[in-house]
Amino acid sequence: MLRLGMVVLCVGTVSFFVRVLVALVKERISSPPHTLQVYLAKFTPRKQGELIVMNPEAVKRKWPAHTGERAALVALLAAGLALPLHGQQPTHSPAAEKESTNGSQVGGSTAQVPREILEELESMKKRIEQLEAQLKQRSSAGDSGPAAPAATEAATAAVSPNVPVVSFAGTPPAVAAVQSEPTPAAKPPASEPFAFADWTWLNGNPRTKEAAFDSKFFTPEIRADVDYTYDFNHPSDDSIGGSSEVFRSNEVNITQLGVGGDFHFDHVRARLMTQFGMYSETTPRNDASYSRGQWNLADAYRYLSEAYGGYHIDVLHGINVDAGIFMSYVGLFSYYNFDNWAYQPSYVSSNTPWFFTGMRIQIFPTEKLKIEPWIINGWQSYGRYNGRLGLGGQVLYRPNGWVSMLSNNYGVGADDLGIPNRTRMHTDNSLEVKYYDHPERFLDKMAFTFTGDAGCETGAGVNCLTNQKNASGQIVSYKQSFLGYMIYNRWWFKKDRYGFTLGGGKINNPGRYLVLLPPIDGATATSGTPYFPESPGDPFKAWDISATYDYMPSQYITFRWEFNHRHANVPYWTGPGGITPPGGNNGNPGSYTCLSGFTTCNGSGLNTWYPDLRQTEDRATMAILVKF
Repeated sequence: MLRLGMVVLCVGTVSFFVRVLVALVKERISSPPHTLQVYLAKFTPRKQGELIVMNPEAVKRKWPAHTGERAALVALLAAGLALPLHGQQPTHSPAAEKESTNGSQVGGSTAQVPREILEELESMKKRIEQLEAQLKQRSSAGDSGPAAPAATEAATAAVSPNVPVVSFAGTPPAVAAVQSEPTPAAKPPASEPFAFADWTWLNGNPRTKEAAFDSKFFTPEIRADVDYTYDFNHPSDDSIGGSSEVFRSNEVNITQLGVGGDFHFDHVRARLMTQFGMYSETTPRNDASYSRGQWNLADAYRYLSEAYGGYHIDVLHGINVDAGIFMSYVGLFSYYNFDNWAYQPSYVSSNTPWFFTGMRIQIFPTEKLKIEPWIINGWQSYGRYNGRLGLGGQVLYRPNGWVSMLSNNYGVGADDLGIPNRTRMHTDNSLEVKYYDHPERFLDKMAFTFTGDAGCETGAGVNCLTNQKNASGQIVSYKQSFLGYMIYNRWWFKKDRYGFTLGGGKINNPGRYLVLLPPIDGATATSGTPYFPESPGDPFKAWDISATYDYMPSQYITFRWEFNHRHANVPYWTGPGGITPPGGNNGNPGSYTCLSGFTTCNGSGLNTWYPDLRQTEDRATMAILVKF
């Protein structure tokens, strides 16, 4: 019968441990993992009933925090159950054959469990129940901090002075230690530059707030610029000169159709934007650098407005290293009219570079500052004009959401074709301020921009300051400089659905080195024209005003109406007679065109044809601008 009792007790004990093990496995599956390291130390048992910690080499596993505490309880319970099992072993002591745990005999056996063991076991069970209740309470409160291990240690120590403490808080020499390894907090990424405010109000910045389509690898972009311009001078050949945005009169023109976008993956970046339409013809003709050497760069790059690749470095608030063709933003206005407050910018913008070819390094020391050095081929050029690269850079600072300050500077480059010892310098500085912002009102926003430019050329008979004369009073070095400004103010109405802009500017450019050459007889920057020379000492002063009204029913489209009045101190704008010789271009724009019946001409009005140039131009433009 004793053996039967032992079997029943063993089966019950095994069943209990199986149930506990199943519960622990279920908890392991349903609970999030926490990394625990368990360290067990050996010690030599001195008497029966003392806990023996086996396997001194700890095994590292991932267990929930509460599972570890319950495992400790199972160990304590196993130790407690081991005591009566030892007590039920046959001994030679007569006192061992007495009452059982519940005071009754087991199968007629006279064996009896010592009372102190029963009391200790009963105390252990009560304490385990209390500890289980505490664990449940802490689990419901989400508390898995160091207080639970401390309570476990104290409770375990109170069970029996003969059972060594299994500590969860420290690692004493003769005890076990269970410590949770906290996951190190990830370093927060640096904030994205200029992301702290909405900049869609800026002149020269697109007003789209989100991309129509985006992906992890590619953000597409589509632009369309279609316009109709009415020139009040009524040129007979419908040709307009003196502008880098408007080119034909009384016709619907596709100024630009651009398709491309931004590629971005694994810190590698690239951008492509095509230019089909008038831009593919009119932009390359203002660059004479392709005339130097072989391979026609004007044709190679004609249909590209932006094309570059680069790499992003996660340092500071980001560093971008790009190489190719990229926008300059000298003169504040964007190359793309959708981004601007006006269709025809003033001379300070229209006569300065729209793009550069070379390398730029965009450095963002803070979320409010960008420093961008340039190493470029030259002043808005596909190649080098001479044997020297140009250097420059941009500094952009936006201290808050209503102020933007921009400075572009250029130097060192030799940008006059065939004159290697003449150097160009230029500084361009803009301030944009949003001084009124009440989106809840009909007049919801107002802002202004101011841009000031200064520059000059030195060497090969020109200088920055004054006309220098020799002893006989003859000018030996001409002042060749550029000074200009422009100012615009814009009003937005009815949650930015309508916009109205007034603005204009003025320039003084002796030597005309930044004046856009009129396309007389098909003239380009390479050919020049005798009808409008750009030589040292040639004067040019001009001013303009404009009024622009925008209707913007969607962030992706603008309907624009604009009136421009422009004036120069010399004949410059296309008049009613046009700028195309009778019968079309003669194929030699760098020379005079002879009147019908003459084979040679010397500039005399008797044998030479002349274009019709006027000092004033008035025109109205209507445009549809789209950007996705």
